[in-house]
Amino acid sequence: MLLKEKLAIKIEEHRPRITRLLKEHGDTKVGEVTIEQLIGGARGVKMLLTDISYLDPMEGIRFRGKTIPEVFAALPKPEGADYPYVEAFWFFLLTGEVPTAEETEETIKAFQGRTCVPQYVFDLLRAMPIDAHPMTMFSTAILAMQRESKFAQFYQEGYNRMTAWEPALEDAMNLVARLPTIAAYIYRMKYRSDIHRSCNPGMDLGSNFAYMMGIDAPYDDVARMYFILHSDHESGNVSAHTTHLVGSALSDPYYALSAGINGLAGPLHGLANQETLRWVQNVFMRLGGKVPTKEELRNFIWETLNSGQVVPGYGHAVLRRTDPRYSQQRDYCLKHMPNDELFQVTSMLYEIVPEILREHGKAKNPWPNVDAQSGVIQWHYGVTEYDFYTVLFGVGRAIGVLANYVWARALGMSLERPKSLTTAMLEDIAGIS
Repeated sequence: MLLKEKLAIKIEEHRPRITRLLKEHGDTKVGEVTIEQLIGGARGVKMLLTDISYLDPMEGIRFRGKTIPEVFAALPKPEGADYPYVEAFWFFLLTGEVPTAEETEETIKAFQGRTCVPQYVFDLLRAMPIDAHPMTMFSTAILAMQRESKFAQFYQEGYNRMTAWEPALEDAMNLVARLPTIAAYIYRMKYRSDIHRSCNPGMDLGSNFAYMMGIDAPYDDVARMYFILHSDHESGNVSAHTTHLVGSALSDPYYALSAGINGLAGPLHGLANQETLRWVQNVFMRLGGKVPTKEELRNFIWETLNSGQVVPGYGHAVLRRTDPRYSQQRDYCLKHMPNDELFQVTSMLYEIVPEILREHGKAKNPWPNVDAQSGVIQWHYGVTEYDFYTVLFGVGRAIGVLANYVWARALGMSLERPKSLTTAMLEDIAGIS
């Protein structure tokens, strides 16, 4: 496989860099930790390693050094599509190189040969209560497939840290290939009268997902865009860090990803998109069930802020400009759904909310983030079940965290084990008697 051959070269080139850093510069200080950071969830503490993505406060997420617009411009796309093959993006995340047409085609075929989900996974899903949360079903399905793990088998047969990335890659590709099928199955079982469309192994991942969901083009492009935009966001967010942490114990990718998906299900991590959509819909109804005027919307925003509430979808812990992920989705809406009333409200919010938040003076970042737009697109195409949105997020997030898992095994990353202090120790450090 061309991907595996190129990745092997990249790994051999990268390992000496890590060895040298540890051997010659292991005592070099990277930063200091404050009591506020220690108690406040380690926010801003520089303590993780990943070359796959970096969150720049001014430019947003960079994948392998490229901005989102640069990634979308560089990667191969299906004929007539606006967004790249997810398979090409996977190749890019792993190797740092834009794949050629030949490498892209081979990677697509490699994924097509891995899309078959074991029947016992569907049987397990069908045995669960129909009102179980879709994320519970999604995580359970991932965990159930652990028996398929090549990495677990590799460990049992005698672990070799120099080649551990190879079975990790096998597991990761099997998971990425199967997750869209599992997600679509959960959706149609719960929300579409349990009527299914089997995967089409002749399609690329984005097209196949749209086909299984039963949604016509250009939803295939929506899938490509959505999965790529949600794939990775450095290693410190809950889903990425959880996957890394569990993987550091040499738990296989199935265990690690299932844990990360459970973190993504938390209200403070993966639910913002549906909460933002619900808020936009509430604005729409509160202002007469029609697209409001700017003045009506401006008054509503001030009422919201003056009552002590926030405007969902605006602000970010790191970013200090409009999230490029928001911009990409906005561009899509302007092209494909400019007359959608919810988008028109969302677009109007973009025009007036930053100005109001700056005048209000309490927001560090008055600009929209990715969640300000994503739910509106799904609603437009008939995916109106809020609870399912985080599953879509999870399919995309798996791409980034599993690419990181492969590299963590390739570089022999250590078991993660931070040191804890007691409150009394912190009081002593702070000079509190």
